[in-house]
Amino acid sequence: MSKQQVQHQFGRAAADYAVSGVHAQGASLPRLVELTQPQSDWRVLDVATGAGHTALAFAPHVAQVVASDITPEMLAETARLAQERGLDNVTTETAVAHSLPFDDNSFHLVACRLAAHHFPSIPQFIAEAARVLRPGGLLAVADTIAPGSRLRGKKAKLLRQAARYLNAFEKLRDPSHGRLLSLPEWEDAYREAGFQLIHQETIPMWLDFDDYAARMRVSPENRIRLRAMLLQAPQSAADFLTPQVTGDRIAFRFTEAILIGRLMIEE
Repeated sequence: MSKQQVQHQFGRAAADYAVSGVHAQGASLPRLVELTQPQSDWRVLDVATGAGHTALAFAPHVAQVVASDITPEMLAETARLAQERGLDNVTTETAVAHSLPFDDNSFHLVACRLAAHHFPSIPQFIAEAARVLRPGGLLAVADTIAPGSRLRGKKAKLLRQAARYLNAFEKLRDPSHGRLLSLPEWEDAYREAGFQLIHQETIPMWLDFDDYAARMRVSPENRIRLRAMLLQAPQSAADFLTPQVTGDRIAFRFTEAILIGRLMIEE
């Protein structure tokens, strides 16, 4: 999907993301702040800020936050919310994650929450984060992940099949979806970019199917297909999604990983 298509896709959904419970109040939001322990003199970059929830969570604790995104409508929501909350240390800038328009060694912390699975290349994003961070700086990512394992054999094959199914499910709902990485893939990407992974954890993210579909303006036809995929998932994927039906509502689970890495200082 082109940059223009992504901008259109998320531009029309900007207001919905501003009030989305998953994005505005999800468990990973305060957890990122808690784990990184931001300092009052820090300069923070939030990549793919969306409606700015992560940027605004860090703003009261640091000197400056730059909220970046490729979608002008999202940045407008970020600026509006910052003004409403009286946060005058938040600036917005248009930027793509794999080619950040910022100087080397210019941030203490780079954050990215619930967005990396849209990027054309997550390794390129991590490499860019390493470039703009000061030595010893932190990269804090929270994103939904796919099943995966470093093991081989039948179980690993089933997990790979489940990952492909989950990514197809996400792609049908949102054409701008790239790929959910597994936790081992994230670990490898951090290490290869020169980060020491100092903390990782996973948390369940429960979603309401109707809200999940409505947020991206899914067509009625694709909503039917998504519902069928959810309720008829192969066992390996169903074990990961654990759909729960209550009346005419469906809840299901994604797994969200939080990874904190420190940029290693070369001696």
